[in-house]
Amino acid sequence: MGRAPRYKLADTAQQVVGGFLLAGPFVVTEEVWTLAENMTWWHVAATVAVVFAIGYGALYEADDDRDPDREAEVAGIPLRFVSLMLVSYGSVAVLALTLTAPSTFVENATTFERAQITARAVSVGAIFSVVGAATADSVF
Repeated sequence: MGRAPRYKLADTAQQVVGGFLLAGPFVVTEEVWTLAENMTWWHVAATVAVVFAIGYGALYEADDDRDPDREAEVAGIPLRFVSLMLVSYGSVAVLALTLTAPSTFVENATTFERAQITARAVSVGAIFSVVGAATADSVF
C-alpha cells in the first residue's frame, strides 16, 4: 500500500468547490424546504448518519491510498474528515443564508421555527454536498 497523502489547505479548497457545486441546486429547491418542514429530529439524526457514512466511505473506503490511522488528527478524528464535514454542512448553510432561502421558503414562521427548519434543510442539502466535496478531494 502507498503512503497516505498528506492533508493540505488545498484539500479543503477542493472540498469547498465540490461542496458548493453540488449543494447549490438543493438549497434553492422548494421540495427540500417542504421536506425540512415535515422532518423530525430523528430524521435529522438519520441524515447526519448518512452524511458521515458517505464522507467516510468516499474518503477512506473508496480510496486505497488513504489510511485514516496515518493522517493528522483532531481529537482522534482525521483532519481531512473533519474538514469534509465542516465543508459539507457549512457550504449548504452559507448558500442558504446568502440566497435568503429561509425567508423565501419559510414565510409564516417565527424566527426560532425558521432556524429549526433551516437546520433541517441544511441536513438534507449536506447529503449532496458531501458527495461533491469528497469527490473533489479524491479526484484532484
